[in-house]
Amino acid sequence: MRAGDTAPILAVPLLLLAALPAMGFADWLTLSASGLAMGMLLFLMASGLTLIFGLMDVLNFTHGAFVGFGAFIAASVWARLPGLVAAPGLAANLLALAAAGGAAALVCGGLGLAFERVVIRRVYGAHLRQILITVGAMIVAEQMSVVIWGPDALTLAKPASLASSFIVAGGAVEKFRLVAAALGLAAFAALRLVLARTRIGLVVRAGVEDREMVEALGYRVRRLFVFVFAVGTALAGLGGAMWAVYAGTVTAGLGGELTVLLFTVVVIGGLGSVSGSFLGALLVGLITNYVGFLAPKLALLANVALMAGVLLWRPRGLLPLVRT
Repeated sequence: MRAGDTAPILAVPLLLLAALPAMGFADWLTLSASGLAMGMLLFLMASGLTLIFGLMDVLNFTHGAFVGFGAFIAASVWARLPGLVAAPGLAANLLALAAAGGAAALVCGGLGLAFERVVIRRVYGAHLRQILITVGAMIVAEQMSVVIWGPDALTLAKPASLASSFIVAGGAVEKFRLVAAALGLAAFAALRLVLARTRIGLVVRAGVEDREMVEALGYRVRRLFVFVFAVGTALAGLGGAMWAVYAGTVTAGLGGELTVLLFTVVVIGGLGSVSGSFLGALLVGLITNYVGFLAPKLALLANVALMAGVLLWRPRGLLPLVRT
């Protein structure tokens, strides 16, 4: 780790400590737990976006559409598993979550493969064309959601064993948020491990730096990049599924609404940086909860102010991707 990386890592604990004097300890604990869980879910969705940009140099504004599709697919699966959702046992509830999340990830990963082949492959290296074509695809995807699932919001009940909260020092911590936080943390650890410690991660990163040399060594870089894109969209689908259960409702505009938030996370963290997106997501989750409690009228401006402050401090984001 470079010396300059230490200060951004301290941003999260400093924010936690700074918020404590502004409220009672019980409220602080509840809001902090909620904010960290929200941040983990945001990272789960944003990780695919930062992975695609960091390794493929593709600005994919359709990412929110994959999040929305994942949420709708999860809602469809959820509605067909009422017994598992309403069961009092944790194992049955986790099985329902795994089924909904797995279906969302698989379908969105498959859609990502098709989207890369039909659309993204034609605009590699052209950021302006990427923005225009993916924004257009986002609009089309939202309308497709309306056609398939209808214009009305779909509701999802929380799993029976995870709907309640437990009390710690007077603060309430919802059990489902702990599951969401654990999943986001596992995703972060897995991505870091794969990119830094495995052969496929090494080859992909080398392909970004010098594609011709890696291809000369016999590796098919294009196939690896297609795989990366599919993984990114699968993570978006999985994140959308968890967000659907977290929020309890799914609408056709969900993807568009979250796109702005996810790009905020990625910009704060540093374009293409998985670790930066993780920190950015935690900061956004905490700020959203703290400001929403202390000054609800300023909640909409909080994330914009956070992003502006971070970029004034570190113009490339908290932990920007370093290319040699």
